Amino acid sequence: MKYFAIIDTNIVVSALLSNKNDSATVQIMEKVLRQEIIPVYSKEIFAEYVNVLNRPKFHFSKNLVDYMLSAIKNFGILKEPNEKNEIILPDMKDVPFYRLVLESENTYLVTGNIKHFPQGQKILTARQLLDILENQN
Repeated sequence: MKYFAIIDTNIVVSALLSNKNDSATVQIMEKVLRQEIIPVYSKEIFAEYVNVLNRPKFHFSKNLVDYMLSAIKNFGILKEPNEKNEIILPDMKDVPFYRLVLESENTYLVTGNIKHFPQGQKILTARQLLDILENQN
């Protein structure tokens, strides 16, 4: 079974920074690479991935960043949300992610900042999504 997820940038960064292969964020990104989780993203979200992953403070190699970005692009689904509805969140940089999950059926938003979003079944931590995947298999 395929699962669709909008992956918050903090999940990607956390996975790349982690030195623990069993961390939830690493497992999420491994499932993306194995095409068990299909990333859903917009042009705006992808631009944020590019911007954040290339920040010098993270010291990510260009090859690693290019590999991750190409995996998201090649295995993912580009979807542009309807921008007519106004959304207010504590961190307005999260609006593109939330807008996309509201308009996407059978898709989760996976984030490390769950408190930044209204509570709902579609907003999950990396661990919560892994638990759902394990219970479905």
